[in-house]
Amino acid sequence: MERIYAPWRFEYVTEDKIEGCVFCHIYDNPNDDEKLGVVFRDENCYIVMNKYPYSPGHMMIIPNIHTDKIEELDDKVWLEMSLRVKQATKMLKEVLKAEGVNIGMNLSKAAGAGIAEHVHYHVLPRWLGDTNFITSIGNTRIYPVDFDKIYQTFKENSSKYFI
Repeated sequence: MERIYAPWRFEYVTEDKIEGCVFCHIYDNPNDDEKLGVVFRDENCYIVMNKYPYSPGHMMIIPNIHTDKIEELDDKVWLEMSLRVKQATKMLKEVLKAEGVNIGMNLSKAAGAGIAEHVHYHVLPRWLGDTNFITSIGNTRIYPVDFDKIYQTFKENSSKYFI
């Protein structure tokens, strides 16, 4: 029998679980930005690395207010989130050399939202060949780079992209 070790998952199964909305918890705890993976904050939204990404560098743009309806967002918030998506896309292409980017938003559980109670954009870097047999058949993902290294690279470059 082959064994695949994933020691980083131990933290997930042993850490204290966040009560309530995880995105509101992240917003309410700016002193924990590094632990929580926050890349950038501003008046209306923040950018956080996805803790369980589809691909390395997967970021989310999240409004500071708690809502599950984009139609309830003030236009200023919506436009700022859209600007941050554009800037995050540029960062992924230039810093991670992404060959493509998926941008999406799943509104409600029925649409596939993992955290349906708080709207958020997903911005995922993509490369040719980044999905292979182990993902398709083995239902397993292999990440070629460490999460913390990507986070530090994003933090170091954030002022260049998020202005």
